[in-house]
Parts: sequence; C-alpha cells; structure tokens
Amino acid sequence: MKAVRGVIDYLAAGGVSYIFGIPAGSVNAFFDELYDVAEIEPVVTKHEGAAGYMAAAYAKATGHLGVCIGSSGPGSTNLLTGAANAVREHLPVLFLTGHVPVDTIGRNASQEFDSEAVYRPLVKYSVTVKKPEDLVDEVAKAVSAALSGVPGPAHVAMPIDVQLADIDGVPVPEFPRREKILPDEAAVREAAKRLAGSPRGCVFVGQGARGAVAEVIETAELLQWPIVTTPQAKGLIPESHPGYRGVYGFAGHERAAELINDQPGGTLLIVGSSLGETATSNYSNALTDRRFVVQIDFDPTVFGRTYPCDIPLCGDADVTLSRLNQELREFGLTRHPHTPRPVDIDPVPPEFQTQNVLLELQRQLPRNTRFTVDIGEHMSYVIHHMRVLDFDSYDINVHFGPMGIAIGSALGYALADPTRPVVCITGDGCFFMHGMEVLTAKEYRLPILFVVMNNARLGMVHHGHLLQYHRAHARFQQAPVDIAGLARHMGVPSVRVERFQDLMDGRLDGLMQAEGPAVVDVALIDDQVPPMGDRVKFLSSFGR
Repeated sequence: MKAVRGVIDYLAAGGVSYIFGIPAGSVNAFFDELYDVAEIEPVVTKHEGAAGYMAAAYAKATGHLGVCIGSSGPGSTNLLTGAANAVREHLPVLFLTGHVPVDTIGRNASQEFDSEAVYRPLVKYSVTVKKPEDLVDEVAKAVSAALSGVPGPAHVAMPIDVQLADIDGVPVPEFPRREKILPDEAAVREAAKRLAGSPRGCVFVGQGARGAVAEVIETAELLQWPIVTTPQAKGLIPESHPGYRGVYGFAGHERAAELINDQPGGTLLIVGSSLGETATSNYSNALTDRRFVVQIDFDPTVFGRTYPCDIPLCGDADVTLSRLNQELREFGLTRHPHTPRPVDIDPVPPEFQTQNVLLELQRQLPRNTRFTVDIGEHMSYVIHHMRVLDFDSYDINVHFGPMGIAIGSALGYALADPTRPVVCITGDGCFFMHGMEVLTAKEYRLPILFVVMNNARLGMVHHGHLLQYHRAHARFQQAPVDIAGLARHMGVPSVRVERFQDLMDGRLDGLMQAEGPAVVDVALIDDQVPPMGDRVKFLSSFGR
C-alpha cells in the first residue's frame, strides 16, 4: 500500500466527504488514490485560494474538519490566505500541500518551497513529513491539533516520494472528536448570581454563538434582556424575536446603537465575540461604559484584550450558556418566551438603488435562503438593510475580509447542506478575483445564485478615499464589463439588471434550479455613501 493511501483511509474513516483543491505533480499520487475511495469526492477548483475558502465554509457549516490540498510551491502559497482566514475564524481546516522529493530538498528543485516554515506562524501545527512510515501519524497529529481546544487550521507538507513509498502494517489511527471546553463551575455560579441581580442589561452576540442560538435566546428570555449582534453574527437571531435590536458596530442599526451608547450602566453579557474593530464601532468606549461585563468565549486570549471583563467564562458557548441557564433558574428566574412576530419585506420603492435592489431580490427568494456576502460596499447595505428571516442565514466576513471569499464559501455551504438555498452576494471586483468558481459550481451541479453588484469600480475603496482624502483616483474605476454575458459564454444562466423594472418582469423566475448555478449581474453605480455607521465618521476624521 502506498503511504498516501493511509492518509486517505484515515480521512475517510473520520467522515471527510470532500477535499477541495487542484491536482498537480506533487499531489497527483493523492488524487490517484481517490479513484478507489468512493467516500471522498475531490472538488477540483479553479484556484487554490478558493479551495481554502470552501473548506473553511464547509467546516463552519458542519462543525467538522474541512480539508484542502495544493501542490508544492505556488499551490501552497495560494492556499495560505485561506489558512490566515481559518485562523481568524477559529475553523478546523487541514491544509495538505505537496513537496519535492526528500533528497532534492534544498537543491532548487522545481516548485520547491519551504511551506512548513511559512505556515508555522499561522497554524496550530505545521510539519514536513520525511519518512513514509510517519505520514499517517503526522496527518493525525495535525487533525488532532485542528480539532482540539480552540479550533484552527493545521498544515502537512507531503514530499511526493514519501506519498508514493510502499509501506505495510501501518495502522490507521483513530480519528479524533473535538471535546467541548467546559467553563469553571464556580465562575458560572458567580456570573449567574450577578446577572440574576441586575435590573437591566443586554446580551451581545458574536459569531462564536453559532451553534448556541437556542441557548442565547433562552438566556435572554430568562433575563428579559434585549439582544444585539455584531456584523459577523448578523443572521444568527431572526428578526421575528421581539427582543432582537439589530446589529451594533460596522453598518449597524440605530436602535442597537441607542441601546449601547445612550443607556450606560447595567450589565453586558458578551457571547462569542472577540470585540474587534468592526464589532465595537471602532473600539467605542460606550460598549462597556459603567457596565458590569460577563464574557463567554472558548478563546481565553480575548478576555481583557481591549475591554475590561469582570467575569470571564472560558468555554464553548452552548455548554456554558446551558450551565448558566440552569443556575439562573436556581436563582429564581423564570423564562418568558416571546411570541414570534411576523416579519415581511414590504413592497420596495422603484428607485434603482443598492438598498432597493437587495431588498427586492430577497423578497423574491425563499425565506430560508442562506447568504454568503463578500467584502465591498454592498456588504454595508446587506448588514444594514437586508432582513433576517431565518436562523443562521448570513455568512459575513469582516474580520479577515478577503475579496472573493463569499464565492468559494457559497460552494462550501451548498455542499454542506444541499437542502437549503444558497445565494452569494458579491461585487465585480470580488468576481474578477474568484468568479471562475462559478464554473466549479456548474461542474458539480450546485444551484447557487451569484448576485454581482457590478458598479465598474472598487466601490468601498472609492467611497473610503472620498471620505478620508476628499478625492478618489480615476484608476479605481474601469470600463463596464458585461458579467452576465461572460456567464452565458460559460454556459451558466444569467440575467443582466440595468434598471429596477428588470427585477419585476419575471426574468428571475427559475434561476435557482437544481441543474446548477445562475448569475444576476446588477449594473448599478450608486453614488450614495454606503451605510457604514460610525465608520463614516472615523474615515472622515482619520489623520486629522
């Protein structure tokens, strides 16, 4: 048996269903072995960077290990951005890279690159395997590192001769399962006592609460406190819950800002937010001003990093809140469940503006649609204006914020949950980086709707420069490109929207279909300043 077959058998035994990446000389042995392993399907992408995003989204959606693979040299460096994103998102992703034969290392072999050293500062574990008998064990160590404690990426470089070596009698290790991080019981009881005795407060929800939404809502209903979310956590709490006050921070809502900024004091329960720049309205002091702060997170490094924390509770959000809710009941609190309120999208004004286009599109889509949202000015409109109609309905990346990530993420989500409609909202700048993954969606028959906000410029850069420097370089713009026409030439159904009425004439009907992806190309230049909230004030005053 070839050594690399042991790696594939190990991953298959762990329930890995997809491996995202691109075949090449230094990993061809790996792909060749996949012929005989029906449990794992290779998703051959158009760029390794997108493969890293797909694996991360798959890990986020399923809670399981995501796996991606690339060649030595450029394949490994193309995957590197995906590793950096997985670090910021705390996602368990295994990055496998090829490598030159062991006896040619250091001799300027074709596509030689010391990926182990480059990945090491980013990931939880990085290794170059130089003995065939060690290959499976090292992959198992990497998987264990990715899944244990605070999840994160891990990397294994596999020299091609190590992969091809024949070995016998090497057992396949048991695949690890992540153990929940449990909070300190005394700290939970102390927090419950403080929360139960607080006459008023707020539950501040970050994306670390994904997978704990039921517990978050139970806590809020026990305390009878309102809920706000960070931009990254938009979509976790549906608007049908009467206690939901919207998004605080970048592109957030006035009622959330009023709750935080205009009502100092009381208690703040933070769940799963590292309290970064976009989540805190540019590190506003108002967030914790004269407030008692209880913070829940499985990453102990976030406590006290920027804001004071009176009671840190280090643990996974779901188990920590479950224990906290038990204690709150013992302190005499009774849950007051809210009756869901109806949430409908009213008829949209016919002006051809970004806000109206996005709301009209959402009005025509299924209510359980999951949106992946790219970085760009359109993201501000999504956060501020689009509605939250169902649980876990948005994937918004304003932490690492790579352009084009939503395109790859859409494929990861569609593979993770084929029963739920997936819509990617991206911009033309993002599309020109990773838009060819629409072909990947076509090849794998994934019914994803790609909505491209096509303003023929780098919109967020354009507006940011106008706010900060009162001018924007002409080269931030470009000649308009017919992206719908480009999609048609690739055999992908598409519609070009050049006026608001184009959304209303039925041409969008049937675009989301089981046969594959479709593209809606929205040719719209919107010169309004995007609804970025206090970010506008920050940019306008920056450097003064």
